[in-house]
Amino acid sequence: MAPVGIFVGLVVVVTILSKSHADRNVYPSAGVLFVHVLEREHFKGEFPPYPKAGDSSNDPITFNTNLKGYPDRPGWLRYIQRTSHSDGVLYGSPTADHVGKPTIIEITAYNKRTFETARHNLVINIMSTEEFPLPYQAEFFIKNMNVEEMLASEVLGDFLGAVKNVWQPERLNAINITSALDRGGRVPLPINDLKEGVYVMVGADVPFSSCLREVETPQNQLRCSQEMEPVISCDKKFRAQFNIDWCKISLVDITKVVPVHSNRPDPGTGVLPDIGEYNPPSELLKSRDYFADFLITLAVPSAVALVLFIILGYSMCCRREGLIQLVHHSSIQKSSKELRSMSKNREISWPLSTLPVFHPVSGEVVPPIHPDNYETTSMPLMQTQTNLQNQIQIPQQQISGDNYCMSTFRRLEVNGIPEERKVAEALNL
Repeated sequence: MAPVGIFVGLVVVVTILSKSHADRNVYPSAGVLFVHVLEREHFKGEFPPYPKAGDSSNDPITFNTNLKGYPDRPGWLRYIQRTSHSDGVLYGSPTADHVGKPTIIEITAYNKRTFETARHNLVINIMSTEEFPLPYQAEFFIKNMNVEEMLASEVLGDFLGAVKNVWQPERLNAINITSALDRGGRVPLPINDLKEGVYVMVGADVPFSSCLREVETPQNQLRCSQEMEPVISCDKKFRAQFNIDWCKISLVDITKVVPVHSNRPDPGTGVLPDIGEYNPPSELLKSRDYFADFLITLAVPSAVALVLFIILGYSMCCRREGLIQLVHHSSIQKSSKELRSMSKNREISWPLSTLPVFHPVSGEVVPPIHPDNYETTSMPLMQTQTNLQNQIQIPQQQISGDNYCMSTFRRLEVNGIPEERKVAEALNL
């Protein structure tokens, strides 16, 4: 079946209704929005029928599109499909650089129920147009639309009709449509049926109307800087169906745009100049000997360390100064051992703080736990003892009765003073 051109307003949407395996040809114009719908119904005949009658439309089908021989699509062509139960859409705006160059897009349909695929080719033949480019271009941001909703022919036709009423041009074309997500927008929250927003660029052959120029007034610019909605007289003609953010409208007159010429060198052919054949190194090259490097790295430091060790040993063991130091060190060790042995065997009187301790009320004596031959060098200040010789008895008051019992202390002398005097002084306190 030959291609059928469907005109929506003043934008051309070309689609193919053929179900054959042959290549599908479309003929978009440069500088005009191109939309091609990948309908799931066209590919269902390629897959086995659904088991249940009447449920054939429930097959989940997804599409993969790429330039033939390449993993992705051309830069000007975009694709969107929200779910596997919705149709896919190819859209974009070709430029004059693509005129006369057929673009073959491979379309692969994947059935997630049967895991089968079907492939068709879409041949895009870009045509030139005398109206390209239109000198006056305006870009609108519509907040209550998603890109696939705006690509529908009836919705896009209604929008172009509203723009024509406020602009009154002789020629009006939709140039491009871009999702707000492609401009750095954020995915909206799934509440209140929020939309991601879409940018729609249109072009006309007459200057901008006064209504569109109202956004450039100082009052509206101030309101936009304060994040307030500007006052636009023609907003009511869009408000019924399209919620336009007038602060984001862009008006461009390409006749006044100064072209920027960059001093870039002309690209070459990409082919290296012919400088002869490549001659690899000969296989007869002499291998390098690393033995000398090994000697320098390991043997030389080892030899230096051995020489230093020999010099040190000779100085300590074979010379008079070294022998004297060794003898002196040995004598110090012997003296230290002798002093430790004498300190263990010495007998000294215990200090007063090491005498038996008694309770001030009951008079009970706590005996020491170490005998006389206990090493006194490590003895703590407070000590107790039991069953020792040279003890004296001191009276101790009992709980009841007039009799007294005697407690024993060791008889010692501290600084020439008998210990009985110390005990007496302690009892008189």
